[in-house]
Amino acid sequence: MGDLFRRLRYEGRAGSGSARSAPRAHGVRREVSLVRLFASPFRPLGLFTSRAAIAAALTGVFALAACDGCRPPTTEPARTRDERPTVRLYLVSDLAGALEPCGCVKDQLGGMDHFGALVRAEEASAAAYATLTAGPLFFMDPDVTADKRGQDVAKAETIAKALASLRLAGFAPARNEWAAGDQTLASLREASGAPLLFANATPAAGPRTATAVKELGGVKVGLLGVSAPSRAREGKPLSEPKDGPIQEAVGAALAELEKQGAQVVVLLASIGRGEAKRLADAFPKLLAILVGSPGGAGEANTQAAPIERVGDVLLVETGNHLQTVGVLDLFVRDGSMAFADGAGLEATRKREALSARIDDLRKKIATWETDPSVAKADIEARRAEVAKLEQERAVLDKSPTPAKGSFYRYALREVRTTLGTDKLITDKLSAYYKRVNDENKRAFAGRTPRPTAADEPAYVGIDVCSACHADARKVWNGTAHSRAYKTLEDGFKEFNLDCVSCHVTGYERPGGSTVTAVAALKNVQCEVCHGAGSLHVKAPARVHVPVPKPSGDTCLSCHHPPHVHEFDAKTKLSGVLGPGHGRK
Repeated sequence: MGDLFRRLRYEGRAGSGSARSAPRAHGVRREVSLVRLFASPFRPLGLFTSRAAIAAALTGVFALAACDGCRPPTTEPARTRDERPTVRLYLVSDLAGALEPCGCVKDQLGGMDHFGALVRAEEASAAAYATLTAGPLFFMDPDVTADKRGQDVAKAETIAKALASLRLAGFAPARNEWAAGDQTLASLREASGAPLLFANATPAAGPRTATAVKELGGVKVGLLGVSAPSRAREGKPLSEPKDGPIQEAVGAALAELEKQGAQVVVLLASIGRGEAKRLADAFPKLLAILVGSPGGAGEANTQAAPIERVGDVLLVETGNHLQTVGVLDLFVRDGSMAFADGAGLEATRKREALSARIDDLRKKIATWETDPSVAKADIEARRAEVAKLEQERAVLDKSPTPAKGSFYRYALREVRTTLGTDKLITDKLSAYYKRVNDENKRAFAGRTPRPTAADEPAYVGIDVCSACHADARKVWNGTAHSRAYKTLEDGFKEFNLDCVSCHVTGYERPGGSTVTAVAALKNVQCEVCHGAGSLHVKAPARVHVPVPKPSGDTCLSCHHPPHVHEFDAKTKLSGVLGPGHGRK
């Protein structure tokens, strides 16, 4: 019996390479599919089956197989593409405090309000849904500064409340979650309405748990999380919690989830991709692993890693800062928890490659639209290319539905402006910006710029410069630089510490401006590029303008990803030049 069991298991794997592949027809393949059903970790009977139970079931298998040969083959009617998912999971890696992109250019990826619009638009298309996250969530950096603590915590609270409205069901923390302390994290967890899943934490006490079971569409979805904050490259080491051994914790958590009746299990892993792959090898009974980073810092965007299957376990990792969201749909038929791949991972990879190319072209188009040196015909040609690529992607989205058996579909969705906005979340964002604006205005009301040294120039402002450089002032008046501060005022962001530095002149420099002391230095004025001019103003014949011909490198202090998609400083300089300002 043992030899036969091993042979059937081998034939089953050789037949498809996956225990969740679409069931084959009849005869021997029927035997194999039934063995898979008994051996599958994703059935209503529990996560684990003993060899004795499987052996006992084989008698029935052989009888069914014998009868199967006496009957004419039958084909289950094909299901339509409109079949509604039983469970939909929105998967997010490394959100990292990114409430929304800065909006400096058009068509940026990201935005909690756009993610909300995506979820709301699809609410009726699935029987039940939930959101899951791994990696840095509430904070962009592992430590908060004294100046920004109030603002960063307010942003984290907004993220928590927004995710609660999108049915956050669980998250695996990263080092960043402790940026403002354990007590703040406990409050954020409560505001999110979701468990903080950290199975390998030591000590286990605190605002965290190892596992959770969420019933969605009649399916008991088991959730467990692991984290490795000690492996984060940034941030001070945590005194506690410490991250203990991961594999042992996952094994114990799976046993606990079996006791709780979990039918499918998703692991949230804030440990990086390499360690996540090892867990997929060690625990093939998992349905999927959502990969996140153990920590992170900074605003740089990363692309989503390709979808991967390790054995039968899906490995999902999305782009950080909510640029993309993984959507995993489970279609349960006849109560079976053995899921075939209903989309085809190769097709999914092709779709992701097309999406990356489309996004790259959209970034270029958004940049070229503001560049007078780019011919309109070239822009239209690229728009036509985008349309063609979108058609190719749409064809991939129409893959046939498996004729029978439960299956899953996975897609990586871009979060962008074209999705629209969700009013509930937009209101939360507006309340956050107004709150931070008011609080920072009060908190920093007395902040003045650092004094200059005796021989050091101070900033004088464009009105002083204009007395001698009237032609240059006319050119500046026609640029976006002259309206930079108003864009902040219109959005209640002029006192926002994430924004103000690139919308004023001489920010936090000696004799310059601060978040509140900006009266004569609003907007991106002459001295941002040419240097502080007080000494030149006092003695123009003797003291020259500090930087007569600034290089394009000056622009890159603000014009860099993710604020802009691409930036050619030499080309862009032409947009701020004119008669009396670099041109005759």
